[in-house]
Amino acid sequence: MWSLVYAAANHMHGLAVIAAVSPLFEEWLERRHGVLTYRLTQVLTGHGSFGRFLFRIRREETPGCRHCVDHPEDTVEHTVAVCPAWAEHRRVLRDVIGDGDLSRPALVQAMVRSEREWDAVSSFCEAVMLAKEEAERVRERSSSRPSRRRRHSGRRGSRDDLRPP
Repeated sequence: MWSLVYAAANHMHGLAVIAAVSPLFEEWLERRHGVLTYRLTQVLTGHGSFGRFLFRIRREETPGCRHCVDHPEDTVEHTVAVCPAWAEHRRVLRDVIGDGDLSRPALVQAMVRSEREWDAVSSFCEAVMLAKEEAERVRERSSSRPSRRRRHSGRRGSRDDLRPP
């Protein structure tokens, strides 16, 4: 069944998440820890305050990183593993999960391994994405261009909605 879902997803933008979770799919489903938050989901899917995504949906004029002097393409990989703006958050993350790979598959492996590692990845995502979102809001407020942001009202849902069984 999972292979059918994977095959059907080949035409969607969620391939990175599928590639990250599929090798550990059983462990992911059977884990008894971790809450999949809004900002953690942004990092896993790449659908958030990343220049590449915002450019693709026409909310930014370029896909470049607004936090780097040379403006390389702002992707999940750049944000998590490279961008100097998040070096201190990255150091705290690596203190818990180790100094290895920070790709999405490696993050998922860490998240599945233990609650402590899940919490470290989640805390990194919460802090960094919140800062990126705030920077995006500041840019929108100071821009002469009309905002293309859709405003949401109310809460995005309860954390308990996504808690594993």
